[in-house]
Amino acid sequence: MTAIEALVRPNILQLQAYSSARDEFSGQEGIFLDANENPYGTLNRYPDPHQRALKAKIAAIKETKPENVFIGNGSDEIFDLVFRIFCRPGQDKALTFSPTYGMYRVCAGVNQVELLQLPLDRSFQIDMEQTFAYLDSPDIKLIIICSPNNPTGNLIRRSDIIHILDHFKGMVLVDEAYIDFSGTGSMIHLIDTYDRLIVSQTCSKARGLASCRVGMAFSGNEVIALMNKVKLPYNVSGPNQKAVLEALEDSENYQQNLELLTKERERLKKRLEGMSVIKKVYPSRANFLLVEVEDADMLYRDLASRGIVTRNRSKQVSNCLRISVGTPAENDALTDALKNMS
Repeated sequence: MTAIEALVRPNILQLQAYSSARDEFSGQEGIFLDANENPYGTLNRYPDPHQRALKAKIAAIKETKPENVFIGNGSDEIFDLVFRIFCRPGQDKALTFSPTYGMYRVCAGVNQVELLQLPLDRSFQIDMEQTFAYLDSPDIKLIIICSPNNPTGNLIRRSDIIHILDHFKGMVLVDEAYIDFSGTGSMIHLIDTYDRLIVSQTCSKARGLASCRVGMAFSGNEVIALMNKVKLPYNVSGPNQKAVLEALEDSENYQQNLELLTKERERLKKRLEGMSVIKKVYPSRANFLLVEVEDADMLYRDLASRGIVTRNRSKQVSNCLRISVGTPAENDALTDALKNMS
């Protein structure tokens, strides 16, 4: 048994994956009478269940191999699959660091896995002294780290993540949904060094394809094979695969939007910092800003009444709003509204 297999739930190891009609015949031409499809229409055929063209394109962009790429119905499917593959319901535990993305907690709850949440320090970094005591726990099978972190916007120290990878014997999932905005490289290049590392990214943020619901996971061949084994057969629709492929071909538009959003983030930050209604603007390496105010509940309602919708994160970080970076005109509308509230 391999080191990865030793971490997998026994029923998953024994599971025989569903074989769809498109698994048994993957050609593009022919009279298709195998999948009980309606022969009429333009969206009547099942999509490629293995997203081969999309994986090949993503692998080329990320400088990895197609067999190291998993395509999910959004990143949330990836998180759910990792819990289902590696954590036994009612027995195993997972660990993350709060405040962070709320779907980790939801996926843990759905899979009946206790999620331990260690608080980040005042700089929103991992308290390694506190964390070290958990790395040898035989009950903890999964650690999830969001970097850049949501809702705080900061990168988690790379050296701390490496330390966890070096000392923890379970799976480590690094959620890089906002990595494109960070100005730093991904941890994808480490999947060949650490076979227990899974890196997730998304097409929803920098690629502007939130409606398509396409997430990506990168890991060793063995982990990716397990994810493909457990996923639903046609988890990403044909139109969505096509939309992502077309977007990936347009690298010029991607780069222009990325540069604009990064500049707008810094411009918005400077404008907010000069306002009396704003107590603090936290540094961000994502496409949003976490902003501390006097009364987040009241300010959220006031902005919403003017048609400006932010995210109230007071339950995670006291009196804080999370503000996505919009277009220059949208950001100006926000700051103009805040000026009138000063």
